[in-house]
Amino acid sequence: MVFLYASLLACPLFLLWKWLDGHRDRHCYILDYECHKPTDDRKLDTEFCGDVIKRNKNLGLVEYKFLLKAMVSSGIGEETYAPRMVFEGREETPTLRDGLLEMDDFFHDTIGKLLARSGVKPDEIDLLVVNVSMLAAVPSLTSRIVNHYKMRDDVRTFNLTGMGCSASLISVGIVSNTFRAQKDKVALVVTSESLSPNWYAGNDRSMILANCLFRSGGCAILLTNKRSLRHRCIFKLKTLVRTHHGGKDESYGCCIQKEDEQGRLGFHLAKNLPKAATRAFVDNLREISPKILPVRELVRFVAVYSMRKLKGLAAGSGAKRGKPPVINFKTGVEHFCIHTGGKAVIDGIGASLELSEHDLEPARMTLHRWGNTSASSLWYVLGYMEAKRRLKRGDRVLMISFGAGFKCNSCVWEVMRESGSGSGCGATVWDDCIQSYPPNSLANPFMAKYGWINNEDPATFVLPE
Repeated sequence: MVFLYASLLACPLFLLWKWLDGHRDRHCYILDYECHKPTDDRKLDTEFCGDVIKRNKNLGLVEYKFLLKAMVSSGIGEETYAPRMVFEGREETPTLRDGLLEMDDFFHDTIGKLLARSGVKPDEIDLLVVNVSMLAAVPSLTSRIVNHYKMRDDVRTFNLTGMGCSASLISVGIVSNTFRAQKDKVALVVTSESLSPNWYAGNDRSMILANCLFRSGGCAILLTNKRSLRHRCIFKLKTLVRTHHGGKDESYGCCIQKEDEQGRLGFHLAKNLPKAATRAFVDNLREISPKILPVRELVRFVAVYSMRKLKGLAAGSGAKRGKPPVINFKTGVEHFCIHTGGKAVIDGIGASLELSEHDLEPARMTLHRWGNTSASSLWYVLGYMEAKRRLKRGDRVLMISFGAGFKCNSCVWEVMRESGSGSGCGATVWDDCIQSYPPNSLANPFMAKYGWINNEDPATFVLPE
């Protein structure tokens, strides 16, 4: 009889243990990641950037001044990189081969280093996700990687295009969803952008700005839910939220690839882009806040908001409205990994979340050193945090990214190992320069050479030969 009771008690306990045990294998961990550092012969200094602008014979006086002003106020330094065809003077006549060579440089360097350091062999990869928004090749870029590294015949591949600067978190989402259904898997996410075939050679001001902001870069990330590898992992995914406003016409058209009136292909950035980004950002925060913030902060925010609302109603419609309350995200996360879409993007998020300069430093320094490398920008920012030894075990990192569509995607990672502990570290790309960051001054190097453009008299200004 005792044996029977013991069996009846043990059965549900065993089933509960099995369920909990299996649930542990559904988490998504980062095993390691590697950011791409192009060769030094692809660096864009001040002098060369000015020469590239002069090469565009379609620019008039207004467009030339507009580009110089954009360079001066961009927050981008002289250490960023461009595709090889720009240095060969062929940016106005790019070929498919240029785009593929740019991707091959990135693939072979970054993926090779990542696999070698992690000890993961190509035939151990179960899932491959590649996101490069503005290059669609046949065979696909995933097939190009599978062929080069001779991966298994049953490797599952996803090739994402047109997803914009927020695509790396979409890729992570695909991996995370797969891990929920399958145990003991290893995934490789490859995120970059192909600038070579997408250089705009016209004079539409809404399209030439992209030439100033985007730079070459990329990142390869190894993720896993293998129990045997958990002790080596550096981050654990806590939550991921995607917000897509493609159903709104204004949001859909604010970032779009199109042809200008002369048929030249380019990337259009509309004036309503900040408004569309704000709407998506607010909606995204509204969804992720309850997932990551303590109850006390949510209660505080609701109480303050309600009190101000009641005061406003009591004062009448003509009363001056005060500053709306802000959720204190620092009660739920310790670090902020912000997409380096531009100086205005970083400033805007900082103001919205009331972040300090210490919080914004990783994004600002990444923009200065690497520029906007599209969907891979987040990982350079994360690498900066690691290189500065900011991340401690148990810390949480909030990633925020924006992309065409219009989309705002965010996620939170929990730090599993402190920065610098162990062999795996995505901060290696910062090794040669981290001691000089942050610099004593972030004075834009373009200001010294082109700052005069802000005070130039339009009546006397002459377009350079």
